[in-house]
Amino acid sequence: MAGRTFSHRRRVIIDTDAKNEADDQFAIVHALLSPSFDIRGLIPAHFGNRRTRHSLEESRAEIELLLRLMKLDGQVRVADGAPYALPDARTPVPSPGAELIVEEAMRDAAEPLYVAFLGPLTDMAAALLMEPRIAERDLTVVWIGGGGYDGRGPQDGRPEFNLSNDIAAANVVFSSALRVWQVPAPTYRMTAVSYAELDAKVAPYGEVGDYLVRQLVEWNEREHGGSIEFRVLGDSPAVGLMLHPDCGTWVERPAPTFRYDGGYDFSAAHRPIRTYDSIDARFIHEDFFAKIRAFAEGR
Repeated sequence: MAGRTFSHRRRVIIDTDAKNEADDQFAIVHALLSPSFDIRGLIPAHFGNRRTRHSLEESRAEIELLLRLMKLDGQVRVADGAPYALPDARTPVPSPGAELIVEEAMRDAAEPLYVAFLGPLTDMAAALLMEPRIAERDLTVVWIGGGGYDGRGPQDGRPEFNLSNDIAAANVVFSSALRVWQVPAPTYRMTAVSYAELDAKVAPYGEVGDYLVRQLVEWNEREHGGSIEFRVLGDSPAVGLMLHPDCGTWVERPAPTFRYDGGYDFSAAHRPIRTYDSIDARFIHEDFFAKIRAFAEGR
């Protein structure tokens, strides 16, 4: 979108439950503004039915709004994901979004494919069940989701939100041969940013900057109550890692199976995955701040 041009760009698909909270929006805009990304499509995702019966439709509407605010409507492919979770770990829920993942994964291209999931893994699991050969392709799944490892994070007995919206799908993906980079909850919560900084570095920059901050403050006031003047931009690490895979520290560990309380079960022998235990929020936020300013100024 903005800034430098690149002769080689990594192929990127963003799968997002865009209207679930107020942080997906920042990650979507950040990805669209990153000139080293070849955005192959945006996939609206469901986010369960606890808050609404129309979560997929609300995610789609939010993506379309962001594209209009950026004057990109009609220029970026939008393919709906599944409207609900997998019924079990063997049955896909076909959708245009899952078909897009299969299409891009099976396409012969020089650049690798990254598929970032800012919500549940439903569409990745569906794509894999529809076409198992994609596990053999040069594809990296970047997932914002799951609880902490080694006792990190709250131990309240509830699944992390993105995981909770499709545990069966997470088990399909984690038990496969796919390359997975996981950003669990204690890590994505390292990305707090204050209202003061957002007012200075995002809100002044165009219609989209004003909207991003306004909807974030409105969401906090509606959902949190009380005094709060910050927000965790928990989906932004997915963009940061696709830009710079070492903008955080990580370990490889055998992929777990997810229990239905959201906990990890390591009794099965799955291939290793990469799990991030820290993230460089400064790199991610400052990159976004610079790009949205340049975009608003036409640079």
